[in-house]
Amino acid sequence: MRPCDESIKKTLNLTELMLEIAQEGESVQEDIGCGILYGVLRDSAFKIKGLAEKEKESHIRKGWWTIERR
Repeated sequence: MRPCDESIKKTLNLTELMLEIAQEGESVQEDIGCGILYGVLRDSAFKIKGLAEKEKESHIRKGWWTIERR
């Protein structure tokens, strides 16, 4: 896999972690500040994930992205 594709893959993994943290944080929040923090984290994760997915699709169309086989 190309280094640029590895970076996109890492970014997508990071957004999944961000979404998990936001979910966990919201479930244990004790004040409004935490709710705001985790809401911003969730919104940011979705925005970044969308951008990364578009870039991944672009790399796939260019033939750069190596489809992993399981």
